[in-house]
Amino acid sequence: MNAKKMANYTNKVKAQELWKTLYLCAKENTSRRFHALYDKIYRPDILWEAWQRVKRKKGSGGVDGQSIVNIVEEYGEKKFLNELYLELKENRYHPNPVLRTYIPKDDGKKRPLGIPTIKDRVAQMATKMVIEPIFEADFHDCSFGFRPKRNAHQAMAKIRKASKKCFWVVDVDIQGYFDNINQDKLMKLVEQRISDRRVLKLIRKWLKAGIMEEGKIRNPISGTPQGGVISPLLANIYLNTMDKIWEKRFNHLGELVRYADDFVIMCNTKQHALKSIKVIQAIMGKLDLSINRDKSRLVHLWDDIEGFDFLGFHNRKFPIRRKGGYTLFVMSHIPKKNAMKKMRAKIKAYTEPRAKLYMDIHDLVIGLNKKLQGFKNYYLISLNAKKWLNRIDWYVLERLTLFYNKKRNSRMKHGNLIDVRKEIGHLLVKLAS
Repeated sequence: MNAKKMANYTNKVKAQELWKTLYLCAKENTSRRFHALYDKIYRPDILWEAWQRVKRKKGSGGVDGQSIVNIVEEYGEKKFLNELYLELKENRYHPNPVLRTYIPKDDGKKRPLGIPTIKDRVAQMATKMVIEPIFEADFHDCSFGFRPKRNAHQAMAKIRKASKKCFWVVDVDIQGYFDNINQDKLMKLVEQRISDRRVLKLIRKWLKAGIMEEGKIRNPISGTPQGGVISPLLANIYLNTMDKIWEKRFNHLGELVRYADDFVIMCNTKQHALKSIKVIQAIMGKLDLSINRDKSRLVHLWDDIEGFDFLGFHNRKFPIRRKGGYTLFVMSHIPKKNAMKKMRAKIKAYTEPRAKLYMDIHDLVIGLNKKLQGFKNYYLISLNAKKWLNRIDWYVLERLTLFYNKKRNSRMKHGNLIDVRKEIGHLLVKLAS
């Protein structure tokens, strides 16, 4: 192990030790407020580990135009981190506005994202590394989004387990959650655990940093910008109020399963489901949030007639035939329609460019396999999903056949599929297997 790798490993270990220490202290005393945290944010080992995490995630630069590549190859990593260290230590750090951009949503609309500068991203990551364990000690088991060692598959497993005795689902969509978080109430929740004024001031600066769109800066009075490193943690802190109230007073009505701002409630009876809706509406009112009535639904799960979408899956009870003519309905998770559409779009975008015709088809398959393996790892969590993923496997073969024929100037767009299958079939990652 060379010196650089050894230093990276040492900093990572130190960061993990700090995380564990703060978590255990917070878990031991649920009413403790932490007052000496700011100096840990600009600790060189924490800043370096924060930079490594930001660098691994890549991403574009913010309003200052500085990119990760520019820092690594021209500006210098040590110079960049030394400047940030001094700004934080000497209380000279001031975040830039986030750069507004938009990404398409499943319903055809666009989701607004705020891209902070690389410097702000590293500062947010360092802060997140220090304060996350404190709040993680308070978070509930019903929450799975943007938390260490928790993921979407665990949320689906909880839904699958609950579906054995629950036949009604309250599928809730919060109207513009990230844009409507009450910043004052959010800060009060943060202050319940953190009393370090400099840390609180730092978080307020990010909330008030503003948004640059089309060359103009505006300062929204509510919300946290989606895209910021620390935004998912702040969003979880805010909705932890709902988790806490539900687990303490209304858990008898149903099983709450939340992933960031998406959540469902699995209920035994329709009466419990209807009461759950009223409770959630009341809690949303306290948080100054509202339910999107067009997207929220009440679904029954007696058979395979109805289902609900959650985290990219369509969740429905499919029939299983037993001996003696008995039919059992079991919860299963298949890719939802828009997820299938996105998979096809990504496969097409990778294989279609004429500039890639210079590549050997074997090399193209190797690159494509990385995407296919990602699809397989996420969506193949139930046997019923194979039927849908098999359609993607056929689509992949169609796209590779088009590539094969274009490369050979063949007039048959979809001919030679058998030849393509023989040539690269053994190399290709198959989603349905």
